[in-house]
Amino acid sequence: MTDHTRDHSVAPPIAGNPTGWDPDRVESNGWEHGTLRRAVVHGVRLFNDGAFHESHDCFEAEWYNYGRGTTESAFLHGMVQVAAGAYKRTDFEDDGGMRSLFETALQYLENVPSDYYGVDVIEVRTTLANALEDPSRIDDWQIPLDDDRPTARPIEYEFVESLE
Repeated sequence: MTDHTRDHSVAPPIAGNPTGWDPDRVESNGWEHGTLRRAVVHGVRLFNDGAFHESHDCFEAEWYNYGRGTTESAFLHGMVQVAAGAYKRTDFEDDGGMRSLFETALQYLENVPSDYYGVDVIEVRTTLANALEDPSRIDDWQIPLDDDRPTARPIEYEFVESLE
């Protein structure tokens, strides 16, 4: 772990023992990269609230902390594509653009562990693959995080505003 990805204010997972978290790790309340968990929590909650552009911004800002070829980079790049694809469908009614972004997301998420930083990556990949055939499969879909589907609170919107 490097200093720039530590965040001691990030809470442990609400459920499970996801990849990236170790209850015996002192730094970042057990997270290998506390800032990645923070971006995941805010990004997923915003996505689940239908704030796809804001969700994209959370994942994208954190993605820049990691070099090419890392699992962290692949996961975050994939989640950027997920949020962008949902944004294309809902805000622009562009299913072709959504499909293109989801195809890329599936490539990035292919080798990411199944429960990465609390995200159910298997469900994400399955939903994206199904949406390639039937775009309506993502309508009202929410990303699972720590065995829940949390939506945004005011703090998520404050966080994304702080990124600008």
